[in-house]
Amino acid sequence: MPVKQSLISIDFFSGAGGMSFGLHQAGIEVKAGIDFDPGCKETYELNNGKFLQEDVSILQPSELEKSLGVERGLDNLVLVGCSPCQYWSRMNTDRYKSSASKNLLNDFWRFADYFRPGYLVIENVPGIASKAGNYALLDFLDNLVFRGYSFQRKILSVSNYGVPQLRRRFLLIATRLSVKAPFPEEMSSVGITVRNFIGEPNGFPRIKSGHKDPTNFLHSCSSLSEKNLKRLELTPHDGGTRMAWKDKDDLQINAYKGKDHIFRDVYGRMFWDRPAPTITTRFNSISNGRFGHPEEDRGLSLREGATLQTFPKDYIFRGTENGIAKQIGNAVPPELARRIGKSIIDHWNEWQNSERKQEQLITLEKDKSPTFQPQ
Repeated sequence: MPVKQSLISIDFFSGAGGMSFGLHQAGIEVKAGIDFDPGCKETYELNNGKFLQEDVSILQPSELEKSLGVERGLDNLVLVGCSPCQYWSRMNTDRYKSSASKNLLNDFWRFADYFRPGYLVIENVPGIASKAGNYALLDFLDNLVFRGYSFQRKILSVSNYGVPQLRRRFLLIATRLSVKAPFPEEMSSVGITVRNFIGEPNGFPRIKSGHKDPTNFLHSCSSLSEKNLKRLELTPHDGGTRMAWKDKDDLQINAYKGKDHIFRDVYGRMFWDRPAPTITTRFNSISNGRFGHPEEDRGLSLREGATLQTFPKDYIFRGTENGIAKQIGNAVPPELARRIGKSIIDHWNEWQNSERKQEQLITLEKDKSPTFQPQ
């Protein structure tokens, strides 16, 4: 009878470790995170363990096999690929700088094809599935089918998976163990709001613009210029926008004069009783979106942004203020990752139970077979 195994994982393009941490919370052992960015290394290692600073486009699968001691063809192996998404992002403004990211899905497939894991996970921006002329995903799906994988995919709203953001993501989970792949169950988003994560009494004392927290809690926020502070003071609490001061010539921004219909969220405040907007890599700047605190005259602190991404409050970040904001904004929300991991674990346990039942039936049938008796 086969021995019951636990799931293991390798997290490609791991960044600061949001996916790794969520998978660990679910009960999956993460062997390593792999990322090219050295700025993520200390943060990842402090919270998750082994980090390999490698360029996946150059790294060879055989080298990774030797480095981690992970065999090929393991049923209990989960390969995760949450590659940088700038090329497919609607918010990207420089296609040239991000063009290399469009090939990372092909690079990830090299490792998937080599290791032939029991499970594969892809998480990315919705644009990966809709961008005109994007054949990378179609090629990836064709390769899955050719290698005998079944899969489920969906563009989902993370607020239905315990993350308080109006953030949409593409998720694909594939397996070669059954005809139906696992997928996390969508839940109600009731109560998944800014207030319930960073409002009182959630441990966020009132602070002023420019406050610097020297502790690991990092309740630090960026300084505001005198003019930006005046703008925010005039912006109504709980969802106010720059429309409140658009007619004040000394405060109006030249780029938006006569253009009230565009970028209406910049310089705005978050709503207490709604999910936050997508926490981007520049969430610590009120000029980059609706990132004003719902009632205090400041932007979000680093820890508030991390909490809205569902990182636990004791998760340690290392780097410059903007570097940490980038780590947080680029991360897969750990709560989404945990639910992904839980769905895979449930599927894995069910599959193992069915395999053991099959082994028992085969053994029983052999016992019932007549034994040849020599004359």
